[in-house]
Amino acid sequence: MQTDISARQRLIMEHIREHGSVQVDQLAAHLRVTPQTIRRDLNRLYDLGHVQRVRGGAVIKDTVRNLGHGARKVLMADEKTAIARLTAQIIPNNSSMYINLGTTTERVAEFLKDHESILVITNNINVASILWPHRNIEVMIAGGKIRTSDGGIVGTSTEEFIDRFKPDYAIIGCSAIDASGEILDYDLREVRVTQAILRQARSVILVTDSMKLERSAPVKVGTLDDIDILVTDKGIPVEFIELCRQKNVDVRIAKPPA
Repeated sequence: MQTDISARQRLIMEHIREHGSVQVDQLAAHLRVTPQTIRRDLNRLYDLGHVQRVRGGAVIKDTVRNLGHGARKVLMADEKTAIARLTAQIIPNNSSMYINLGTTTERVAEFLKDHESILVITNNINVASILWPHRNIEVMIAGGKIRTSDGGIVGTSTEEFIDRFKPDYAIIGCSAIDASGEILDYDLREVRVTQAILRQARSVILVTDSMKLERSAPVKVGTLDDIDILVTDKGIPVEFIELCRQKNVDVRIAKPPA
């Protein structure tokens, strides 16, 4: 527990972790204090490095533990929807693919429902739940330990399952990307599964919103050298787009509806 912040400031941090972002007026009403008090608290948390400013508010600056699944679903929601729609357009009918863990990859699954004769191999229970009712889609789900936090399936048996396939595509997400192009995540077990996916897929599509460049995580998944297509939003820095081009990564920019 942080001893350099007040009890109210700890409550603010838990609120951000649970909900993904913070709105000053709503939080002031929730905690029954003035908006000016919340702004001072946020400034204090910024100065101490406990949270970081992002578009739409703040997120916990935590390189050890990820945000909750519910919080990640609402962060950059419009951008994730646009990224998912564009990614689904890349995938042809009569193809096979891995889909790994992440709120953006789950949204991609929503846009694959109308595809014909596709095979989806996944370690994500949420993806399987979205797609299994559709007769035009065959779903194969990995065995292994289910994470209670988000329905992800991880472990040695999951890796072994992934290694049995050689699909046309991999649609993967991540928790963070650094400026040098290293792809990062939090759970070593999840990372090992994703690395197996990278080895086996013929073409790799990384789906990630631009906020991931503002975050960090402790475990390296791979680099841009492992990626064929990056689908992201218009907030991605020009310098990073240039780095992708140097690495022969095809960058696709998704634009949310006006």
